[in-house]
Amino acid sequence: MKIGIFCSANEQLDPDFFTMTEELGRWLATEGHTLVYGGVNSGLMECVARAVKQAGGRTVGVLPQIVVKGGRISDYVDVEMMCDNLSDRKQLMGDRSDVFIALPGGIGTIDEVFTIAAAHTIGYHDKRVILYNMKGFWDDLTAMLDRLQQRGMVRGEWRDYIAVANSLEEISELIKG
Repeated sequence: MKIGIFCSANEQLDPDFFTMTEELGRWLATEGHTLVYGGVNSGLMECVARAVKQAGGRTVGVLPQIVVKGGRISDYVDVEMMCDNLSDRKQLMGDRSDVFIALPGGIGTIDEVFTIAAAHTIGYHDKRVILYNMKGFWDDLTAMLDRLQQRGMVRGEWRDYIAVANSLEEISELIKG
C-alpha cells in the first residue's frame, strides 16, 4: 500500500512526536508499505523517511520547486517527484497514495487533510485521512469537526472521511479494515 503522510517539517516539537513517528516509519517499512510524503529534510518529514529507510522501506518524495531551490530535499527520498507548487504537491500525493495519515503539523498539514477530505465528500475518491492523535494533538480539531457536524455543516458524517487513531495499533486496524 502507498501511504501518504502529512506532517510538520519543524524541528522544535515535542520529542515524543519524533519517537512515535520513528515507530510509525519502522512499521510502514516492515509491513511493506511505501511512504509518500513531502520530501523535506527536517522535522517529522525527515524523521519518518529516515525510519522507513533504516527499516528497509521505500519512499516517494513529492517536491515543489521552492523546496528544491532551497536545498531542502531529504537524503532519504528514493523516488523524487517534482512539482511546481503546493497545490500540485497535494494533487500528486492524492493520486499516488491509497490512504493518508496526518501526524502533528500546522497550517500546511491541516490544508492537506481538508483537501483530501473535501475531495472525498464530493466523490472524487474514497480515500480516508487518519489523524494520528499523538498525545491528544488533534483533539481540538475533532471537537471543531463535531461542532460543524452538529450545526449541519458537514455532508454526511465527518468520520466517514477522517478517522482518528490514538496508537499505531489503531492505525494498523484502520488500514486493514
